[in-house]
Amino acid sequence: MTSTDVNRVVLAYSGGLDTSVILQWLKDEYNCEVVTFTADLGQGEELEPARAKAVEMGVPDEHIYIDDLREEFVRDFVFPMFRANTIYEGEYLLGTSIARPLIAKRLIEIARETSADAISHGATGKGNDQVRFELGAYALEPGIKIIAPWRQWDLLSREKLLAYAADRNIPIEMSRGSKSPFSMDANMLHISYEGGPLENPWTEPPAEMWRWSVSPEAAPNEATYLELTYAHGDIVAIDGTSMSPAEVLMYLNKVGGENGIGRLDIVENRYVGMKSRGAYETPGGTIMMRAHRAIESITLDREVAHLKDELMPRYAKLIYNGYWWSPEREMLQTAIDHSQAHVNGDVRLKLFKGNVEVTGRRSNDSLFDENIATFEDDGGAYDQADAEGFIKLNALRLRTLAAKRG
Repeated sequence: MTSTDVNRVVLAYSGGLDTSVILQWLKDEYNCEVVTFTADLGQGEELEPARAKAVEMGVPDEHIYIDDLREEFVRDFVFPMFRANTIYEGEYLLGTSIARPLIAKRLIEIARETSADAISHGATGKGNDQVRFELGAYALEPGIKIIAPWRQWDLLSREKLLAYAADRNIPIEMSRGSKSPFSMDANMLHISYEGGPLENPWTEPPAEMWRWSVSPEAAPNEATYLELTYAHGDIVAIDGTSMSPAEVLMYLNKVGGENGIGRLDIVENRYVGMKSRGAYETPGGTIMMRAHRAIESITLDREVAHLKDELMPRYAKLIYNGYWWSPEREMLQTAIDHSQAHVNGDVRLKLFKGNVEVTGRRSNDSLFDENIATFEDDGGAYDQADAEGFIKLNALRLRTLAAKRG
C-alpha cells in the first residue's frame, strides 16, 4: 500500500499516547485526512477529552465520531454470547474479545459514511486484537484497506512515542504520579490487566490493581440476594424491575463488585501463538453465567443441553480468535438462539464473599416434574421395574466384551 492509495482513514481513537501518535503518523506517512472514532462501551472514562485532542490536532468536527454503543454492545453481542454459556479455555468470559467485532463494524460503517479508503487501529503485532479487528473488517468490507502502524513503524517503545509526540507538538496529557504498570482494557463486561508484574505467572496480582471489586475478604458479612427474570435466554428484570440489557449488566457489575465477585487470574493461549498471563474483573458476567445455566437446567431438554455444551468450546474459540462475523459463528448462533425459545423464568441467587450460589429456579416452561423426581411414592408416575430392562440393554455390549475376553 502506498500513500497515493489512501486519501482518508478512519482511526479507532482513544486520545491516549498511542492513538494520538498514530493520528499524526497517518498524516505524515500517507498525507491523508483522518477521521477519528471513539466507542463508548461503558469503560467508565470521560470520552469528551478525546474530541478536544482530535480538534487540537486538526481533525474537523464533522470527522470526529464519539458513539454511545453500550446498549448495542450488550444486546447484540454480550447477551447472544451468554446464551451459549461461552467460556474460553474453561475460565475466560471473553470480555475483550466480544467488544472487537462491534468496533470493527462501526469502523466500517463510518468508512462508508465518510467515503474513507482505509481504517486504522492501535493494536500491536503481538496480540489478538489486530486479528479480531481485521477479520471483522474484511468480513464486512472485503476491499477495505487496513493500516496497522505497530506492524510498520519503528516507534516500539514508550520513549520513542513520547519523542515523536514532542517533535511534532502532539498534545499528550502527562498523568501526575507514577504510571500504572499494567496494560488495561475496559468495557461494560470486564476490565483486563496485562503486563508489568503480571508477566511473571508466579507473581500474585497486587491488591491495589483491582478497580471494580473488593476482595472477597473485605466483602460484606451478610449475603445479598438477587432474583433474575429471563425471557428467551436473556435477563429482562432484576428483583421485579424491568431493565434494558445495558442496565442489567451495569447493575450486576455494581452488586457483584461489592460482593467480591468476578476476579480471575489466568494464562491463556493467544491466537497468534504465544501464552499470555492476564487478570480480569467480570462481576456481572460471572453472575450471568451461573444464573443462565441454572434457568437452562430446568427448561432445556437433556440432549439439547448436552449438545450446547459440546458446541460451546468451538463457539468460544471463534469469538476469541476474531470470527464473530463468520458464517460458522452465525450458523451456531442460529442453533443457540433456537434453543432459548423456552428458557424463561426466574433464578434466585445468593452473593457472598466472592461466591455466587443458586438458591432457587422456577419457570412455567420447566421440564422438572416433581411427581417423577420425588423419592416418595409417585403414584405410578414412574415404574421402577422398567429400569431393569434399560440397564440390561445398555450392559449388553459390556457383558459380551467380558464374556469374550474372560
